[in-house]
Amino acid sequence: MKITVINATEVKGITFKAKEIFLEQFKDAEITEFYLPKDCPAFCCGCKTCILKGEDKCKDFEYIQKIDKSIKEADLLVFPSPAYVFHTTGAMKAMLDHFAYRWMPHRPSKEIFTKRAVVITQCLGSGEKSAAKDIKDSLAWWGVSAVYSTSFKLMSEINWSKIPQKKQQAITNKITKLAIKVAKIDFSKPAKANLATKLKFYMVRMLQTSLGKKDPEYVDYNYWKEQGWLDKVRPWKD
Repeated sequence: MKITVINATEVKGITFKAKEIFLEQFKDAEITEFYLPKDCPAFCCGCKTCILKGEDKCKDFEYIQKIDKSIKEADLLVFPSPAYVFHTTGAMKAMLDHFAYRWMPHRPSKEIFTKRAVVITQCLGSGEKSAAKDIKDSLAWWGVSAVYSTSFKLMSEINWSKIPQKKQQAITNKITKLAIKVAKIDFSKPAKANLATKLKFYMVRMLQTSLGKKDPEYVDYNYWKEQGWLDKVRPWKD
């Protein structure tokens, strides 16, 4: 089993601790970790080159290709993130922005439709839910249907060793419960695409067909055509 972890911060604090607790249930897995912003240090500048000309033309392709390759090869994706002002970290947002070309209206990876993902978020007072939503929005538009998440509030302390033992145990139990649930999944079988994913796919399929009639050289249209998605091929298995 292969797991790809994209850490929203390089700080090895409580989010790091939460992620480590989760991974304890996957000791036999091959785990690849990325730490942001170190492994994706540049902001997306909004030039749209990845969408209009191809992701390999992006100025930051050397970073993006490594993450993209690991995501496609993984059986499970894990996204740990603290909440920064009610949202995921700027580093995580910057990385997700770079993957705009993987959104369904453009060139989603066929491998991603059958994957599973876990989102782990925490906050001091509030914002853990909205931080998780930032990540889950991208996952949904990438085509990931099976997304599991857990969030928790610290309320008074940001140093794990100073958190009351009772609170530590409650957090540990919550994360471990999810980890055990995910670990029981038969990863030899692909995740199934849900109705929302399929509806997005068919709406974009109509869009790509229309765009292709107007411009047969359009990059996204040709990608969909090459995948066979404009015919009878689908990126999921029912």
